[in-house]
Amino acid sequence: MAALEDSTLDAGRLSRGRTYARKGMVGPVIVAAGKVSAAVQGSRPRPYRSSVHLPVLTDAQWDTLLGAIAARAGHLAALLDDEMPAELVDDARHAGVPLLPLPTELDPECSCPDWGHPCKHAAALCYAIAATVDTDPFVLFALRGRGREEVFTRLRALRTAAQETAAPPAPAGIPAAAAYAHWAEGRPELPGLPEPAAHTTALPVAPPPGSGLDAADLERLMADATARAARLLAGDTADLHLTQHQDAVRIAASNPGPEWFHHLSRNTGTKPTAFARLTRAWRHGGPTGITVAEQPHTPDPTVMKAARTALEAALAEMTDSPTHLRAWRNRLTLTHHGIQLRLGPDARWYPYLQDDDSEWWPAAQAADSDPVTALTAVWSQNGE
Repeated sequence: MAALEDSTLDAGRLSRGRTYARKGMVGPVIVAAGKVSAAVQGSRPRPYRSSVHLPVLTDAQWDTLLGAIAARAGHLAALLDDEMPAELVDDARHAGVPLLPLPTELDPECSCPDWGHPCKHAAALCYAIAATVDTDPFVLFALRGRGREEVFTRLRALRTAAQETAAPPAPAGIPAAAAYAHWAEGRPELPGLPEPAAHTTALPVAPPPGSGLDAADLERLMADATARAARLLAGDTADLHLTQHQDAVRIAASNPGPEWFHHLSRNTGTKPTAFARLTRAWRHGGPTGITVAEQPHTPDPTVMKAARTALEAALAEMTDSPTHLRAWRNRLTLTHHGIQLRLGPDARWYPYLQDDDSEWWPAAQAADSDPVTALTAVWSQNGE
C-alpha cells in the first residue's frame, strides 16, 4: 500500500480504489510469478480486467533472502504460522533484497479507458492484494517468483546443511536420578554439612518491574532449593522423583503461608480442602503418603487377613463394646469409631480419622508393618 501511494500523485484515484476494495468490487485474485490480476467491477455492467506487474527476484536474490530466513528460527516459525514477521522484511531490505514492492516496481494495467497511473480499478486490486498478504504471506513470495512448497523445500535444505556443518552436538547425558545413583555408589567422603541458615541471602537485584515476580517469593524458593540440595548430599533422593503435583504439595507442607497455599492449590487444579488433605498426608508420609491418600490398591489378601486378625484381637482388649471392622482393598475401617488404616505400597500402615463431614484425613505417622501400632497412634486422638 505504501508503494502504491508513493507511486502516484493522484490521491483521488487511490481513494476511489480503496472504496472499491472495501465494497468487495474486486473479484477472485489470481497470483502468478510477477503478476497479480482480477476482474474489478466499475461503473459499467461488465467488470474490467485489471492487473499489476512486479519484478521477480533473481536466483541470487532468492539465495540471499532464504539464507536470511533460515538463519533465524523465529522467521521460519512465523512463516509456518502464516505470519509475515516485520523483522524478516527488515532483514531482507538490509541484505539488499526488496521483498516488499518498491514504488518504482509496481506496473499497473487495466482494460478501462482511464489512462491514470494507476487507474482506480488497478488501485483497488493493489489494496485487495495488500489485505491478502496480511493473511497469507506466501502471496508475496509467489509474486516475487516462488511458491510456498518451493520456499519450504529450499529452507529445509538450508537448515539441514547448517546442522550438518555445525559443531558436534553435546552428549545427550543421562537422567539426573541415574547420574546421582552412579555417583553415590563410590562417592568420596564429604565434609560435614553446615547448619542451614535461618534466612537465605537477599537477592542481589530486585526482579524486573512488571515481571510478576516477588523478591520474597524468590528468596523462599532459593531457601527451598538449598534445603533440597543438602538432603541430596546426605543421601536422600526422594525429591528427585516427584511429579509437579507432588512437589506443589511438598512446598505447601512447609508452611509457606496462606497466599502460597492458595496459589499452589489453584495452579494444580485441586480444591483447597483436598489440597489441605494431601498436605497433611505429605507431613505424615512424604510422597508415599500422597500415593496412599489418592490411590487405593489391592494388596496380598493374606497380608490383609493377618492384619485384620491382629486388629480384632487388639480391639477385644481395648474396648468392651462390639466393633465392626470392614475391609476394602488396602483399607481396614472401624466404622463405628471413625478410624481407618491404609496399607501403603511400602508395607507400612497409615492411620486416618473421619471428620464431621465424613471425610478421611491422615492422622499420624505411618507404622512399620504393624496395624496395631497404627491403631494405637490414633485411638486416643479419637477420644477412645
